[in-house]
Amino acid sequence: MSSKAENVLEVPVCGMDCAGCARTVQQAVAGVHGVRSADVLLSTEKAIVNLDPAAPASLNDIIQAIERTGYSVPREEGADVAESRAAELSRRVLWLFGLIFGVVLLVVVAGEWLGLFAPVTEAVPMPVGIGLVLLLGYPVFLQVVRAALRGRVIAHTLMAFGAVAALLAGEWVTAAVVVFFMRVGDYAERFTTERARESVRSLTRLAPQMARIERGSMVQEIPVDEVQPGDVVLVRPGERVPVDGEVLEGQATVDQAAITGESMPVEAGPGTTVYAATIATLGALRIRATAVGRDTTFGRVIQMVEEAEGQRGEVQRYADRFSAYYLPVVALIAAGTYLFSRDLMATVAVMVVACSCAFALATPVAILASVGAAAKRGLLIKGGRYIEALAKADVVLVDKTGTLTLGQPCIMEIVCLNGLSENDLLTLAASAERHSEHPLAEAVRQRATEQGLALQEPSAFEAIPGHGIRAQVAGREVVVGSARLAPEAAQAEAVTSLHATGRTLLFVEIDGKAAGVLAAADAERPEVPAALEALRNLGIAHIELLTGDHERTAAALASRLGLRYQAELLPEDKIEVVRQYQAEGKTVVMIGDGVNDAPALAQADVGIAMGAAGTDVAIEAAHVALMRDDWTLVPELFRISHRTMGVVRLNIGFTALYNVAGLTLAALGILPPILAAAAQSLPDLGILANSARLIRQ
Repeated sequence: MSSKAENVLEVPVCGMDCAGCARTVQQAVAGVHGVRSADVLLSTEKAIVNLDPAAPASLNDIIQAIERTGYSVPREEGADVAESRAAELSRRVLWLFGLIFGVVLLVVVAGEWLGLFAPVTEAVPMPVGIGLVLLLGYPVFLQVVRAALRGRVIAHTLMAFGAVAALLAGEWVTAAVVVFFMRVGDYAERFTTERARESVRSLTRLAPQMARIERGSMVQEIPVDEVQPGDVVLVRPGERVPVDGEVLEGQATVDQAAITGESMPVEAGPGTTVYAATIATLGALRIRATAVGRDTTFGRVIQMVEEAEGQRGEVQRYADRFSAYYLPVVALIAAGTYLFSRDLMATVAVMVVACSCAFALATPVAILASVGAAAKRGLLIKGGRYIEALAKADVVLVDKTGTLTLGQPCIMEIVCLNGLSENDLLTLAASAERHSEHPLAEAVRQRATEQGLALQEPSAFEAIPGHGIRAQVAGREVVVGSARLAPEAAQAEAVTSLHATGRTLLFVEIDGKAAGVLAAADAERPEVPAALEALRNLGIAHIELLTGDHERTAAALASRLGLRYQAELLPEDKIEVVRQYQAEGKTVVMIGDGVNDAPALAQADVGIAMGAAGTDVAIEAAHVALMRDDWTLVPELFRISHRTMGVVRLNIGFTALYNVAGLTLAALGILPPILAAAAQSLPDLGILANSARLIRQ
């Protein structure tokens, strides 16, 4: 048991095998006085309980509620492991017995249909047959009885009644086949759930368990849970980084795929931030820990993937409501079948074929598969509701700085005046800016470095706040700055066309004469145009730029990218734009960098934060976090949502049609109980096969 935050508890739950199990536990925990809400996560076998702050429920009350449902809560970690192993062994033995018995039984049934084994079935006394049925079906019957004592009906209730009805009719072989296929269905659902859980487990296994830290002059290897922020951690070549931290010493090539999904490694050195679960493939590092355990970026990734199951969308809520009404309706159909036909076997077949497990599985298995697969690629989706919203989004709003652009100015164009060459102009301007701390000065120096120019040391330097700089370079007076500081360069005829581009202009004068103009702009991400086109091809016609930048700058960028735009917006203005579209009934997606855009990200139906690795604000505010600054992930996110919802709709449609057909055939007496028992397992297998496609997407 652990406390995630104030008034929130995590309680491990053992023994859940299916979506119905999780729903039963969730209803029981939610009914405890002092519990505000509860989410039971089948993928990680735990309950996340939100307590009423005014009168919180006790942990003991919650545990008792769980145990009354027939499931257990481990009190001691070691005992839980031994108990779990013993329970698993007993399940395996019982399953093996059931499998052998079932195969023999099917051979007998097939032989009976052919008239070969009638003497065998007649030779088995009825009490022996009943004993075999009860032994094979003990776990299922126990679940049904426990649910009945709590006044609940579960998916196996009708099938259990069908088996009992067959026994009362003297058909122990039919009852045994029904029970056998109930166990087959349980196994198929358990297998389905395990496949879904594996996506979470595969992420969890990436986290290192031990860390090598400095303790004075000693180096100790300790469990990661014991590392504290501020500890100095040593990472050798080929090892996983156990913490988030800042590199103090060393150089290494770090594989960050576990965090960002990016296949290309990055170079790490002193001052670089590295993340837990990444791998130092070449070189060794000495790191000061800044975050450990669940507080690391990787820890938050795991937490988001785990909790995504609890964020149910409309489709899942529909399936839950459907399941609640489905079983009573089936009971009425079974009663009607008996009243009209007086055919007990047809009534049994109706109860047996109607299993709602497939409805309960239709959505969560697909959502879990997608969330886990997306996380491996650096796409963190907080829940099914956001996958559903992305699939039906019709408005995408995009921030500019740090989202469409790199968030740092670059020199995009150089205009030379009075016969000066580009290299000479750039060398003098960059040398004059050598000691300036202004971002535009850095852009000038960066452009000079890219062109391989050697800079000179200025003999005099003066910064003029708000206007630019004046310096002496190689005996010449160089001025770089605004039109006010360099009026002759600003009035040059060749400069006129640059004003319409929306770029920031740096005017250069040398010895009092116009020398040239440097046009700076926040560089666009090179992959953005193709990504925006991919979004349009996915049906997103309304893509709009929201920026606090000047009208002219926004217009130029929007024109180049083919976007609508609104400029000179404050953060609260962006929220209002989101609300306006939502008031029109639109499903709004907001894409930003997660810092100044946090309010708008939270307000949107889906907020997507770019480059969220290591950024607390981005991960907390957004509903989806892209762990690297790569716009190709945006259309991929939409494609994943469309594929996922397509699988969910196919799952639900297939299950509905299958059950209608099965109920009809059973009620008409065409589908006997034995075949009905076999048929009810097929929807689970179909959903598994269909949803498994998402695990590999």
